[in-house]
Amino acid sequence: MARLRRDCPWDKKQTNHSLIPYAIEEAYELGAAVQTDDDEDIKGELGDVLLQVIFHCQLYAEQGRFDMSDVITTLQQKLIRRHPHVFEAESLKDEAAVKARWDEIKAEERRVDEARGKPRRRLDATKAGSALMQAQSVQSQASKLGFDWEGVAGAFEKLEEEIDELKTEITGKSKAEIKANSSDIEKELGDCVFALVNVARKLNLDAEAATLTCVHKFKSRFGYIEDQLQARGKSLEESDIDEMDALWESAKQHERTL
Repeated sequence: MARLRRDCPWDKKQTNHSLIPYAIEEAYELGAAVQTDDDEDIKGELGDVLLQVIFHCQLYAEQGRFDMSDVITTLQQKLIRRHPHVFEAESLKDEAAVKARWDEIKAEERRVDEARGKPRRRLDATKAGSALMQAQSVQSQASKLGFDWEGVAGAFEKLEEEIDELKTEITGKSKAEIKANSSDIEKELGDCVFALVNVARKLNLDAEAATLTCVHKFKSRFGYIEDQLQARGKSLEESDIDEMDALWESAKQHERTL
């Protein structure tokens, strides 16, 4: 990795922030590989996840902050600290006791952080994960603290408000104007997605699961289009939007027969 940072134009340009999407993508690809239970795929994806760890460590080492050995030492200390029933004399009789002790240890770690001056706010305890998962977790925690609408109607009104604001940013604008204003448009789009996640939460639905279901459905329907075109002796590139849209509707009908 040190050599790639010296000799590869792409690797030279990367920063810890630019690598964030790749780390997330690789974690998801590892999850998918584990689901397939294919050893070669799993080995490859574990390597890709490890590469992200190595890459980040190299960048931080270049900044003079820490290196891979520091990361491993920190992990080792955490594992020992959080498993006193394994590495020390504590005796915990079952999984529930282990979980309770784990929570006590994490609470103590938070107190240590606070003593060091590290700020702790109420939403800091929300889950990491995809953007949808984080959005729903943040909203759930805020709701427990009283920051929420009573029913789904308020969430729908907020969604409609955010969509209107997004429309205002793009309606009647040229491609050049939209490109020049992409940062503000991105923020408005994010507000729309966040508001829609809130609707899902108010309906007791999981936004991540709902989106993954939609992705699977889209891929299945598009695969149907591709198969039907192939049966006609055509490729996707040789088709047009009208033909593909008709086949999309046919795919929906086909789903109902399954």
